Formats: sequence, C-alpha cells, structure tokens
Amino acid sequence: MTGSPSGLIRWLKFNAVGLMGICVQLAILALLRSGLGWNYLLSTALAVEITVIHNFLWHERFTWADRFTDSRRGRFAAFNFSNGAISLLGNIGTMKLLTGALGLNYFVANIVAIAVCSLLNFAVGDRFVFTNAVAEAESQSM
Repeated sequence: MTGSPSGLIRWLKFNAVGLMGICVQLAILALLRSGLGWNYLLSTALAVEITVIHNFLWHERFTWADRFTDSRRGRFAAFNFSNGAISLLGNIGTMKLLTGALGLNYFVANIVAIAVCSLLNFAVGDRFVFTNAVAEAESQSM
C-alpha cells in the first residue's frame, strides 16, 4: 500500500504514543494511590483503562492513521477488548506479583508491567485492531 509507513516507522510511532501513555498511566496511578490512598490494584485498573482510551485516540490518528475503517466504534471496541484486556490483565497480574507478593514499590512494578505488555499490544494492534478494512475488501473483490 502506498503511503503506508514501514514496520519500523510504525513501531516508532507506537512507542511515541506509548511513552505518552506511560506518563498518563503513571500520573493517574500516583494520584489515585499516593494522592487519594486508593488500593494499588484498583488504582492500576483505572489508570490502565484511562490510558487505553488515550492510546486508542492517538493510535487511530497517528500510528495507524493510514488504515481506514468504516466503524470507529467497532475499532475502539476491538482495541479495548484486545489491547485493553492485555494491558489490564498484564498490569494487574504483574502488580499483584511484584507489589503484592514481592513487596516491590507499586510505581516501579507498574513500569515493569507496562514493558511486559508492550510487545504483545503492538502485535495485536497491528494485526487485529488497526487492519485496513477498506483496502482488504477492495483487494478481495478483485
């Protein structure tokens, strides 16, 4: 497809959005856990979901902007159920292990959790969520 970025460029864009998302997630986590005294797992879950929404909006307009779809809602649902689930389960599981069982600081544990989920999230986003439905339909009809 002409105009499509290479895999490396897309990966770099994904990571740029991811870095912004890390800032969002860690800021919300710190506010909820340290600022408001919420439980670290509840704080993590809410911070992850807000970050999933943030990242979807950026990926839609930046990382995978060249891939068009008829249904933004459908794409958001797919992103939330795939990348969101990976991030939520991965973050909660990693936090439970590192903070709950091993006593690691919640902030440090969350950085580890984000790194663990990143590769899988890119692969799922690229191959499942942000597919180019319009181009695929046209190529199948030929």
